Amino acid sequence: MISNASVYDVAEVSALSLAKSLSNRLNNNIWLKREDQQSIFSFKLRGAYNKISHLDNAQKAAGIIAASAGNHAQGVALAAQRLNIDAKIIMPVTTPAIKVDSVKSMGAEVILSGDNYDEACSHAYEVAEQTCRVFIHPYDDIEVIAGQGTIGKELLEQFQGDIDAVFIPVGGGGLIAGVSAWIKQHSPNTKIIGVEPEDASTLYSAMQAGERVVLPQVGIFADGVAVKQIGENTFNIAKQHVDEVVLVSIDEICAAIKDIFDDTRVVSEAAGALAVAGVKKYTQRENCKNLNLIAINSGANINFDRLRHVTERTELGEGREGLFAVTIPERKGSFLKFCQLIGEHHSISEFNYRHASDDEAHIFVGVKFHDAIDEKPKMISMLSNKGYPVSDLSDNEVAKLHVRHMVGGRSPELQDELIYRFEFPEKPGALLKFLSLMGAQWNITLFHYRNHGAAFGRVLVGAQVPALEVDEFKQFLLDLGYSFYDETNNPIYRLFLK
Repeated sequence: MISNASVYDVAEVSALSLAKSLSNRLNNNIWLKREDQQSIFSFKLRGAYNKISHLDNAQKAAGIIAASAGNHAQGVALAAQRLNIDAKIIMPVTTPAIKVDSVKSMGAEVILSGDNYDEACSHAYEVAEQTCRVFIHPYDDIEVIAGQGTIGKELLEQFQGDIDAVFIPVGGGGLIAGVSAWIKQHSPNTKIIGVEPEDASTLYSAMQAGERVVLPQVGIFADGVAVKQIGENTFNIAKQHVDEVVLVSIDEICAAIKDIFDDTRVVSEAAGALAVAGVKKYTQRENCKNLNLIAINSGANINFDRLRHVTERTELGEGREGLFAVTIPERKGSFLKFCQLIGEHHSISEFNYRHASDDEAHIFVGVKFHDAIDEKPKMISMLSNKGYPVSDLSDNEVAKLHVRHMVGGRSPELQDELIYRFEFPEKPGALLKFLSLMGAQWNITLFHYRNHGAAFGRVLVGAQVPALEVDEFKQFLLDLGYSFYDETNNPIYRLFLK
């Protein structure tokens, strides 16, 4: 089916280019399959067009419908426009305006429904049943999979020589199913390595369990792959052809976005940079050299206002910055002495100080490194030997998302405080609704909100909850329906906020 897939009415044969800077740094030949060069800046138009072009005349006359928060919606809209088919696209109300406007510009009707893809998809199925429209699935469809598989065919035609491994981002699995099926048939010695975010490990978890599993929740940073369950068709194919799945962190994804930019001057979306993040992690783990490794850059539809978050996390992901909590004596000259001690060896990127007591103070400090793997343990050891208690916060989400922006607030007399981190759909009135619900029964004692142009806002909340009401409070949180994490015992809270 892949060899006969109809994609080139809308798709280009995307470039396969050598990432020179990244290759030199990793001591391997890193090639980028540039799906960000497609007209909608994503590979998704391949599968969508292949599926829609194979509909019979009656199906085309009835019209099509799809659910998507971005790239698939644009692929479906473009295919419908080229084939003169009426299209409805159900998009979550949290979808950024830039993506909604792009779909509308191609003539599709956009209906905003639900706070996330699952809710939008449920509505799309209802409309499909009521109107007899054909539902165009974003990944779990054989013809969609075949369309995505044309990328694998192109790779083998473009690369002269042996390919040691191909790294492929994974969400619902359409891309990795199609590409792996073709490559394993025509180049069986080439490894197929999927790459997923640590907090959205749909294929990894399924392969570990030997069957499809539903994740209780998924991270939202790489929204293009934020899927709770791998597709049925995609998993059946992937489990036969995928050699392994590499999991990467948010910081590693951000660092990969910068790596791609350095070599191409293109800013990838988070999901689009997954494969490069996986290449970096794999080569470091294997300590390999001179291999031919290909990463599929799957898309570049990123909101401009998300770049602030990316740049904040890039240095951490590259191992060039660390975040630390350090306790120093509260006496004259100790602050200067600490700064001089750090400054002798490293540049300080961030510094937050607040008086803690008459005896000690807690410092929240960011430190620049050339190579954190080598230098960070040495610095921690040096501080400890000098009598400074130190905690590494470089992997602490609360520290990175919230506390670094709010160090200094304390309330020693406050009793019965619980701290929770939340993610809620970002739409007009959402923050006010969230705050109103939280404050209706319990006293809010701490509140910090951040949003980076994503579909979800992030909040850190403190609430005063008497011991006898804890069970009631936890049930209240479950009833809210938002993703939440208990951070009451997070050491960063106790050091800087409690």
